[in-house]
Amino acid sequence: MNAPFQGSQSVESGDNQTALPALTLLIAAPRGFCAGVDRAIEIVEKAIERFGAPVYVRHEIVHNRFVVDSLKAKGAIFVEELDEVPDVVPVVFSAHGVPKSVPAEAERRELLYVDATCPLVSKVHRQAERQIEKGQHIIFVGHAGHPEVIGTMGQVEPGQMTLVETVADVAALTFPHGMSLAYLTQTTLSVDDTRDIITALETRFPQIVGPKAEDICYATSNRQAAVKQIAPSSDLVLVIGAPNSSNSLRLVEVAERMGTTAKLIQRADDIDPTWLEGVGTIGLTAGASAPEVLVREVVNRLSQWRQVEEHTIISTEEKMVFKLPRLLAD
Repeated sequence: MNAPFQGSQSVESGDNQTALPALTLLIAAPRGFCAGVDRAIEIVEKAIERFGAPVYVRHEIVHNRFVVDSLKAKGAIFVEELDEVPDVVPVVFSAHGVPKSVPAEAERRELLYVDATCPLVSKVHRQAERQIEKGQHIIFVGHAGHPEVIGTMGQVEPGQMTLVETVADVAALTFPHGMSLAYLTQTTLSVDDTRDIITALETRFPQIVGPKAEDICYATSNRQAAVKQIAPSSDLVLVIGAPNSSNSLRLVEVAERMGTTAKLIQRADDIDPTWLEGVGTIGLTAGASAPEVLVREVVNRLSQWRQVEEHTIISTEEKMVFKLPRLLAD
C-alpha cells in the first residue's frame, strides 16, 4: 500500500470470518456531511419542533434519499414549488439556494419561511449582486438544471448571466469588444475541471474579473482531495451519494481520472458482489449529503463477504460550523 494509513480496525462478524477472503478498506477523511448540510437538516428538525408538523420544504433539503425519508418520518413534507404549500404552514428553502422570486412570492403570500441556503452559496449570491452593481456581465460556471445554478442565476435579471459548463462552451462565447466581464462558479464542481475552465476564460477574456477567493466550497475541495489520497492504492472506489448530488458525482470522476474504477451507490444494497472479484483494496467515501450511518452500513455489508481491515486515511480535518437562522436559534 502506498497510502499513509492512519489508524486501523478489523471488522469481525462471526467465527468463520477468517475463512473469508481478505479486503483492505481505505476510508477517506473527511467524508460525508459538511457544515452546510448539518445546518440545513437541523433547520428542518428545529422548525418541526418549534412550529409542529407538518413543515413544508421546497425541494429536497439536501440530495440524499435516506435524509429526506428520515425527515419525512418526523413531519416534513417535500414539494417542488410554493404553490404546493398551504397558506398556514411554515416552509423551508433547501440548502442549494433559491431564486429571488421564491422568497418574494413567500412574502407576498405572507408565508412563514426559513431559508436553509448554505452560507457559502449565499456568499456567491452576494458576489453576483455586487458584480451586477459594477456593471459587469457574469459568466457562471456550473451544471445546467442543478438547483444551485437555478438559484444563483435567479439572483439577477435574465440576460445578466451566462452559463458555461465546459472549456468548449468558453470557446463559443461571443461578447462585444471591451465588455466588462466577471465570473463565478457553482460551489460543488470538480476542482480540476473548474481550474481548466477558469484558465480558458482568463485566456479568452484577459480583462475578466473573478472572486477574491474561489467559490468551490471547502467541503467539496476537501472530499475530492481525500479521494485523491485513497484512489491510487485502491482497486475500486465506492462513493456513497445520490445520483442528483453534484459533489458526489464529482468524487466518482476524481477517482476515475486517477485510473481507478469507481461506483456511485446510495445504500449498501446497491453493491453488486461481482464488483469485488479480483479486488483486494476498496476505497470508500461519501458525498457531503450522505450521513455516516450509511458508511457503516456499507462496511458491515462488505464484512459479510470479506474479512475487512479498515484504515482511515486523513487528508485534512474540518471544524467549520454555521449558525442557525435567528428565527430558530435557541
